Amino acid sequence: MEEIVDIRDLNDLIASKSNFLSLIRSGMDRRIVGQKHLIDSLLIALLSNGHVLLEGVPGLAKTLAIRTLSELIDAKYSRIQFTPDLLPADVIGTLIYSVKKETFEVKKGPIFANLVLADEINRAPAKVQSALLEAMQERQVTIGDETFSLDRPFLVMATQNPIEQEGTYPLPEAQTDRFLLKVLIGYPDKTEEKKIIRQNLAPALEEIKPLLTTKDVLEVQQVVKKIYLDEKIENYIVDLVFATRDPKFYELADLVPLISFGASPRASISLAVAARAHAFLNGRGYVIPEDVRAVCHDVMRHRIGITYEAEANNVTPDDIITEIMDKIPVP
Repeated sequence: MEEIVDIRDLNDLIASKSNFLSLIRSGMDRRIVGQKHLIDSLLIALLSNGHVLLEGVPGLAKTLAIRTLSELIDAKYSRIQFTPDLLPADVIGTLIYSVKKETFEVKKGPIFANLVLADEINRAPAKVQSALLEAMQERQVTIGDETFSLDRPFLVMATQNPIEQEGTYPLPEAQTDRFLLKVLIGYPDKTEEKKIIRQNLAPALEEIKPLLTTKDVLEVQQVVKKIYLDEKIENYIVDLVFATRDPKFYELADLVPLISFGASPRASISLAVAARAHAFLNGRGYVIPEDVRAVCHDVMRHRIGITYEAEANNVTPDDIITEIMDKIPVP
């Protein structure tokens, strides 16, 4: 039997939680100049219980954004600087022998926090990346013979520097698939840049006081799960994903030589949950096609493999996604 959904009740529920967004956005605006897409992406990942991979040159407020968000929601924050000599124990923790107690004790690593910044994740070797990604997926860590659940909410924001690839260990496609979003961060405009200069010439960074708690975040996560997703929107999501796997079926034969592999089922799940969070950001209790289209590039760009032919012709995953969105009928 199909569940009857009262959209008005959902909209009222969303409206009752609108204060959550206004408090976070006003707090972020006090420190972050511009970068609306970065802030919205962080909020979508947080509300969807997912993780975000950011790619952009240094100095674009990536670190400042997640640190400010952690202060606003009174969450535990930790930063891990990834380097080639980093070990898995430096991320998740290890067993240390106590001479006094004559036994091994668990020393927890920086992964035990609510918001974790994995800075320049592609600078650490595969075994360290795997340790982090396992914790992200399972939401738990095993040290010795003990298993520890990670704090909730739990969000990892990993960064990559696209301009410097020497001495790096690129994340395999199968591992980037664990990130809900891959977000590309660009430069600010001239007006924003002048504001950034003035802000950084100020005597001190503006102090941020907690406006919410992690409990508030968990409550809003449950509200986001209730947002209505119609079957027509589900079909639209499935068509977008299947078009990356079988372009010919969708009259996109020109994409066949450009795609080496299509998006995984995680892409369909991620599109649905991210579209729900986007609907919440816009004060709606239901998902519309524009929500799916708004998050489509960020959700799909790291889940599509492109061929050498595509690279030779300077075709990016974003170009492929745009062509698919232009072709698939909007419900």
